[in-house]
Amino acid sequence: MQSVRPQPLFSRCVVYTGVCLLGLLAWDFSGLDLGVMHLLADARGFAWRDSAWLADIFHTGARRLAIVIYLGVVCTLFWPWGIFRDITRRQRIEVVVGIALSLIAVSGLKSLSLTSCPWDLQDFGGTAHYVSHWQWGVRDGGSGACFPGGHASSAMAFLALSLPWLTASQAHQQRWGRGLLLTVLSLGLLLGAVQTLRGAHYPSHTFWTGLICWLVAWANHWAFGAWAKHKPA
Repeated sequence: MQSVRPQPLFSRCVVYTGVCLLGLLAWDFSGLDLGVMHLLADARGFAWRDSAWLADIFHTGARRLAIVIYLGVVCTLFWPWGIFRDITRRQRIEVVVGIALSLIAVSGLKSLSLTSCPWDLQDFGGTAHYVSHWQWGVRDGGSGACFPGGHASSAMAFLALSLPWLTASQAHQQRWGRGLLLTVLSLGLLLGAVQTLRGAHYPSHTFWTGLICWLVAWANHWAFGAWAKHKPA
């Protein structure tokens, strides 16, 4: 069985994360968020806001599916199945906690945010005016509580699921980790795009949700690793 040292992988993840952060900051300060929303709506609002496909299936339905999947992951603490048999119970606890912490982090930041959703802007039939989420403490005249993207976190929170495999020493487990990582990222971007089309979030809200969930997942992974090293045998 081929073994791969995890340290080079960690170094690559640090580099990729740094590149993504720089790209996201460049996006934020480019003004592209508002430009994208103007392509999708006018003063009458967002045409796809109440689309049955987007609102009922890809929003409500996807959120319910995420809850079911999370409960399935929780069940692996007691009845591991499939690839969950490849990792320890401690690692399964790590995954369950990491997903929960990611959801809490995004939800907590949203509750503190003064940024309103695009569909609340005057440009699109609302009452708020555009204020960058970097202008902390500045109200925009809307309801706020829109940054980062909550719906995207229904998928992005599962980035924590990939780390026990991604950081494993065996090559086949790392392949599983990469597959899980790419799948979760793709689903997160899809759910974020759904909300952008509906006018609920700017693209950057989804990107920040992904980065926040990724950083929380890594912090959680590090904490569980440190706990395992210091736990008495």
